[in-house]
Amino acid sequence: MLMRATLLVLLGIAACPLAMGMPVVPFEMDSQERSLVPPLSAALDNLVSVKQKAAGVPRARMCSDEVFLRRVFLDVIGTLPTREEAVEFLADKDAGKRRALIDRLLERSEFADYWGMRWADILRVKSEFPVNLWPNAAQAYDGWIRACIRQNMPYSEFAHRLLTAEGSNFRDPPVNFLRSAGSREPEALAAAAALVFMGERTSNWTPEKRADLAVFFSRVGFKKTGEWKEEIVFFNPPQGGGSAPVSARLPDGTRVKIKPETDPREVFARWLLSSANSPFARNAANRIWFWIFGRGIVHEPDDSRPDNPPTNPELLAWLARQLQAAKYDTKQFLRIILNSDTYQLSPIPPDDKVRGAAELASYPVRRLEAEVLIDAINRITGAKEEYMSMIPEPFTYLPDDTRSMALPDGSITSSFLELFGRPPRDTGLLVERAVNVTASQRLSLLNSKHMLSKINSSRKLKDLLQSAPNEEEAVSRLYLTFLSRYPTQDEIAVARAYKPPGNTGKIQKLTDIAWALMNSPEFLYRH
Repeated sequence: MLMRATLLVLLGIAACPLAMGMPVVPFEMDSQERSLVPPLSAALDNLVSVKQKAAGVPRARMCSDEVFLRRVFLDVIGTLPTREEAVEFLADKDAGKRRALIDRLLERSEFADYWGMRWADILRVKSEFPVNLWPNAAQAYDGWIRACIRQNMPYSEFAHRLLTAEGSNFRDPPVNFLRSAGSREPEALAAAAALVFMGERTSNWTPEKRADLAVFFSRVGFKKTGEWKEEIVFFNPPQGGGSAPVSARLPDGTRVKIKPETDPREVFARWLLSSANSPFARNAANRIWFWIFGRGIVHEPDDSRPDNPPTNPELLAWLARQLQAAKYDTKQFLRIILNSDTYQLSPIPPDDKVRGAAELASYPVRRLEAEVLIDAINRITGAKEEYMSMIPEPFTYLPDDTRSMALPDGSITSSFLELFGRPPRDTGLLVERAVNVTASQRLSLLNSKHMLSKINSSRKLKDLLQSAPNEEEAVSRLYLTFLSRYPTQDEIAVARAYKPPGNTGKIQKLTDIAWALMNSPEFLYRH
């Protein structure tokens, strides 16, 4: 273990040859400028740059192709590029290859799985306590969310269906949005809607404002059927004739009259999705920005309030307008962000001062999500993961190749996911997901039999290494597989000099290098 630890340290040093005032190879471009930046992306960059200059924050260099490749794969589809994909992209000399890659990734099947996982977190797709959707409903709900993303349903339509749905929790999956609120009381239903679609926590509101919003969810009915765990959600109008219209007040203070035969949820949804005073577009743009950069313009994105203002109000307003102009086409909106210089900055800060995080002076480095990390390890090694549920009723079958990000129920988990901070989905708050690094996580990756066996028993890795014509090519294959780049000459020298204990042979030596790469910050973090 001591020799392996030494290897890990040496490879870490070789991977970061710092040179003050010069590009850090292989993470940064020589040039500070890019060509072929789309006009809308350039407009985004200008809004960011103006704020950076006003704050006196210098900007990082542009990231290298190697960094961009790995970053955009992880940010768009939550999946590492294969060795073959890395080789092809790095060899491509087309000036527009980054833009073309973004377009391809947005159409990959993994996009729906990854972004579906993100939405399932905040929509509380979980069968057991405290959400209690129950397995059949949770899986139907999860499948519907991913299908909407796969079809690129406009976000405004997606929201409208969730807010106004009626029917069975098994056959009409969007009704599970209201069922996941944890309570059938109108105020709880209103709080769930405000959190997801307005980015506001009603606990920060006055009692009067909470009561006002609850009126729009006061005519939602719930009833059981004869089928096990089935529940019907329906519009429950006032009983008896002659009922007068109800006066209600929208969150912006506007008064409306709601007729007895009108579902108040429709009135709220109409205001939310069309009013210039609605926070819907701003919240949606801010949430997507958070998912890409790890930090919202309003941060946290689900805690918008007067004393938590946006760091760049002009940028947020502009992004909201672009999302509306795109008719809430999420993929089109993502293209604007991903093609920008702001997104394609180096992860290396422009100076040694601790500043610029809110101004995005460099790309924010952060640990991979639990699901993305274990999926990456399993895909590289060919290993499988065992999942479990505290209450396996009814029986849930998961194919062997099921990825963690595609799990259809928050109650289905594993010891790895629990250790690495997968959110419990109890509240729908983004802060539930833990991406901080703990000592237990590091020890698990370094020493646990579970992780070591994935590397040492990997037939996939052994075949990759045994077919290499020489040791240097084998090392290059490992770097391309784990880090999506070729090794530097310093790293090749470290690998060549490493001698495994006990003279256990070439394959063990290369397996040790694979273990060291899996434990390196460059593998564990998105950068």
